[in-house]
Amino acid sequence: VFEASESLWWKAFLTSAYTSAGRRDELLNLTWVDIDFENQNLCFFPKRASKLILAWEPKDHESRIVPIPPEVVQLLANLQAESNEGNPYVFIKTNRLKHILRRRSEGTWKSDYEIVNNLCRSMEVICRRAKAELFTPHDLRRTCITNWAKKLPIQTVQHLAGHSNMMTTRKYYLSVQKSDLEVARKLQSKLMTKLTNF
Repeated sequence: VFEASESLWWKAFLTSAYTSAGRRDELLNLTWVDIDFENQNLCFFPKRASKLILAWEPKDHESRIVPIPPEVVQLLANLQAESNEGNPYVFIKTNRLKHILRRRSEGTWKSDYEIVNNLCRSMEVICRRAKAELFTPHDLRRTCITNWAKKLPIQTVQHLAGHSNMMTTRKYYLSVQKSDLEVARKLQSKLMTKLTNF
C-alpha cells in the first residue's frame, strides 16, 4: 500500500498513522509545531481557534507525545519542504484550509464537518491499486498498538495510545494471538525440561 501511495502526502499520512497510533482527527489536526523533528516525536495537543488554526480537542481531553521512527520524521520533513508557506497544518492542504477558514468566518462551518474530504474513499482507491484488503486509518492505529503490545508493558501501551482506561487497551487492542500461545507452551516446556531433566 505504501508503494501504491503515489503522493508524498499519502506516504506521510499512512506511515504517521501506522507508527504513532494517531487517531484520524489527531493526525488531521497536526500542525508543524506539533512535530518535534529533533527528538522525533509527534505531539497531539489541543488547539485554540486563531486566525489560521481551528479549535480542536483530543479525545478524552488528554495530550500526549508519541515517538516516531526516523523514516517517518524524514517523510514529514520532505512534506514540510513541499508545503505552502504559511499553512500551519501538516495534512490539511492550503486550498482546503482557506475554504474552511472562509466558511468559519461566514458562520457556515461546523466542527463536525470533514476537514479532509473523501479520505476513506481515497484510501479505498489506494488499496485497490495495491491489490490489498481495504483498511481504515483506525486499522493502522489498531495495528500500531498491537505491535507495541508485543514488546512494551501494558501501562506504556496505554499511555502511548492515549487511553484513559487500561481496560480499553486490553479489550480492544491486545488480543491473544495463536503465536503467543505457542511461545507460552515452549517456555513451559523449557522449564519442565530443567525441572525433570527429560
